Amino acid sequence: MLTINRIFARLRVAGTDDGVALPMVIGTGMVMLILVTMALTTSVSGLIKANSDQNWSAAGSAAYAGVEEYESRLANDNAYMIYGNSAAPFSNTSTLSLPTGTQANPAFGVGATGTWGVVEGSGGRASYRYEVDTSQYSDSGILRIRATGRVGDATRSIVANLKQQGFIDFLYFTDYEIQDPDQNGDDVATCEKYAWQGRPGPNPPYSQCSDIAFGNGDVINGPLHSNDTLRVCQATFNGIVTTSNNPATGLRYLKRDSNGATCTGQVFSKGNPTYSPKIAMPQTNSEMKDETRSDLPIAVVAVPGCLYTGPTSITLTSDGKMTVKSPWTKQTNVAGDPATSGTTPAVCGNPGAGTNGLASSTGATIDVLDRNLIFVQNVPTTVGNPNTWPTSGTLMYPSGYSNSVCAAGNGIGYPRASEFVDSISSSYGCRNGDLFVQGTLRGAMTLAAENYVYITGDVTYATPQDDVLGLVGQNAVWVWNPVKYSSRSYSALLGNDRTINAAILSVSHTFQVQNYDRGGSQGILTVKGAISQKFRGIVRSGTNGYTKAYGYDDRFRYVAPPKFLSPVSTTYGVNVVVEVKPAFTAKGVPIP
Repeated sequence: MLTINRIFARLRVAGTDDGVALPMVIGTGMVMLILVTMALTTSVSGLIKANSDQNWSAAGSAAYAGVEEYESRLANDNAYMIYGNSAAPFSNTSTLSLPTGTQANPAFGVGATGTWGVVEGSGGRASYRYEVDTSQYSDSGILRIRATGRVGDATRSIVANLKQQGFIDFLYFTDYEIQDPDQNGDDVATCEKYAWQGRPGPNPPYSQCSDIAFGNGDVINGPLHSNDTLRVCQATFNGIVTTSNNPATGLRYLKRDSNGATCTGQVFSKGNPTYSPKIAMPQTNSEMKDETRSDLPIAVVAVPGCLYTGPTSITLTSDGKMTVKSPWTKQTNVAGDPATSGTTPAVCGNPGAGTNGLASSTGATIDVLDRNLIFVQNVPTTVGNPNTWPTSGTLMYPSGYSNSVCAAGNGIGYPRASEFVDSISSSYGCRNGDLFVQGTLRGAMTLAAENYVYITGDVTYATPQDDVLGLVGQNAVWVWNPVKYSSRSYSALLGNDRTINAAILSVSHTFQVQNYDRGGSQGILTVKGAISQKFRGIVRSGTNGYTKAYGYDDRFRYVAPPKFLSPVSTTYGVNVVVEVKPAFTAKGVPIP
């Protein structure tokens, strides 16, 4: 075999020019090899970078897929927020438990050995985890979730706020566009159906059900939804309008007044009403009463609210306090369903007529139950209930009460002197779970009643950007408007404007002005918040009652009053989402 030296020796013997070509070829080949190597190196590094960029982008999509998957679980089970991994860094302030058996969820994994959920359709290449924080849920209805997506060696995390879609998404929500049969005597069996289901309306020759139209210059400054068919005349809607009336052709609303006559003047600033599925109202607000139980797990009721019994008045003051008068109350927290025992936590006030007592002449002055709920129940008669009062005998009344007191009213100041009422037993029954509220709130609180809610004066916020109030009546929510009757005519006892800042809900009846058809004009009824009701309520008739000025509280897009009632079936929507630094490495190790 020829060595290199022998090859070059032969080249030298061959002559001056004979061996020049081979070195030139070798040199040119070396240059080409270097260029190819450089190009290949650049191509490979570019490919690696491209793959890295693709993984980073796909990891973000995987994180969003995690949020959407969690939303789907909430849609199938509204109580799914009780599940999560309490060991997860983002969840360590929440009381959560892991679902087991067929409900086990790999997305709740934590740590290097923990599991990940797989993005459907990715062939296992993309995965996600999520951590749930429920610490704000009871206060504001907000669930927080941190989702981390993983693809290859890339991870990205996002934090999303989820809020239930419900009644407070609308300035004005109504189930039926008719007057409450309980108020006018209409037949419930005939009228409690939607117009698009064949409810007999007021169009001649029918007059079986009292349909109510928007008209007379009504202005609705916010979103509106009705499960029924809207009647609209000379009204302006400055928000999105939706209805569950879905005809095959034509408009989804009627250009008719309350008497069935055709009319004009409708203005829809955001476009004509569009279709949206029915929002089902719950039968009762009794689940809110459970929030006052002291025997439920902390995951269900973290901090019990206050339970008051019988007619209860609450006056809110701008210093963050309230004065509560509730003579029938014995125990303000209860245990069992039905209740079998109870306690009297100091935050709810002292039962009885002692100093600063709930049954004293001045009531108990206590701190606002911030970020919590108050429920007013009817006086129970069940044996064994800690708040039971007998219906006969010497022990049937609180101190200072008697048959004559209950025959004249409810014992806490209603009806007022010379006030006209149709029926004492139904309007101001002394054993009813009625709530009477007014004043200025500093804090966040929901007030609910088993019977009526009466708004007896202005209800406002000390700090409008921070304070929030919910008012929920099983029956009607009344704008208290007392009148007196003399010389065959009615006259107002108040006669002034009224301002209400709150999310208002009447579960079984209506939001309405008391004596809307008597006593003359009372001024302007300003509501800043949300109004939800089963039946349309009337606030003005002719020259009597109030002129409406309703505006939506835009904060209700993002927060809810504490423990506010939700529809029977609801979904969660993402209202805030931000990207944060990755919570985990690709190996699943938490990143501090």
